[in-house]
Amino acid sequence: MIHPQAIIEDGAVIGKNVKIGPWTHIAANVVIGDDCHISSHVVINGPTTIGKGNRIFQFASIGEDCQDLKYAGELTELVIGDNNTFRENCTVHRGTVQDKSLTQIGSNNLFMAYTHVAHDCMVGSNCILANGASIAGHVHVGDHVIIGGMAGVHQFCHIGAHCFVAANSLILKDVPPYIMASGQPAKPFGLNSEGLKRRGFDPEVILQIKRAYKAIYRQGLTVDEAIAKIKSSESDLVELTLFTDFVKSSSRGIVR
Repeated sequence: MIHPQAIIEDGAVIGKNVKIGPWTHIAANVVIGDDCHISSHVVINGPTTIGKGNRIFQFASIGEDCQDLKYAGELTELVIGDNNTFRENCTVHRGTVQDKSLTQIGSNNLFMAYTHVAHDCMVGSNCILANGASIAGHVHVGDHVIIGGMAGVHQFCHIGAHCFVAANSLILKDVPPYIMASGQPAKPFGLNSEGLKRRGFDPEVILQIKRAYKAIYRQGLTVDEAIAKIKSSESDLVELTLFTDFVKSSSRGIVR
C-alpha cells in the first residue's frame, strides 16, 4: 500500500507488495524491491537500488549526497541488499568518484537509530550497528560484525568478519577478523569466541584462531614474524587464511 500523501517521483521503480507511509519522498532514480516496508517521513534519493524485504523506519535518509567537501554532484550510487532494517534517523550516503562511486550494503543487517554509513563504505551481511554508531568514508566492514553504540570508525579503516567493537570505541586502525576491540583509540581484547560459537564454528577451528591471535598479539613478534609462524603451523584452514590475508593487506596497520 502506498499512502496517497507519499511523494513518488516519475521514474522510480517500486516492486510488489511495497508499503510506503505518508510524507515519504522517493526520488526518480530509485529502485525498491518487493516486500519492502517504508515508514512515514523517509527520504530516499539516488541513484539508489534497494533489494527485497527491507524495512526503513521514519525520518531515515537513504541515498543522499555525501558530506565530502570534494563532492561536486557527480553521478554516484548506493546499492542495498535484502532484508535489512534501518531504524529511526539512519543516514546512508552514496559514493564519490574518488573511490568507486559506490556505497554498498549487503543483506540481513540491522542499523539501529541514529547510525551513519558514509560515502564509499562497503558493509557486508548479518551485521549490527547499535544506536549512534558511525562509520566514516571508505570504511569496509566484513560479515557478522557488531559495532556497539556510539562507536566511531575512522575513514579508510577495515573491520574484518566476526569482529565485535565495543560501545564508545574509536577505531583508528584496521581490526582483523574475529577480534574484540575496545577503547579510545581501540585496542584488541581477545577473540570474539562467543560469537564464533553462536555461528557454529568448530571448536578445533576456534582453537587454531586463538593460536593465531597469540602469535600476533602475545608473543612479542613482528607482524611478518607472526604470519610466518601461523603459516608454519601446517594448517590450511580457510578461517586462518582469512585472518592472515587481512593482516598482510592492511594499509593502515592493525590495532595492537
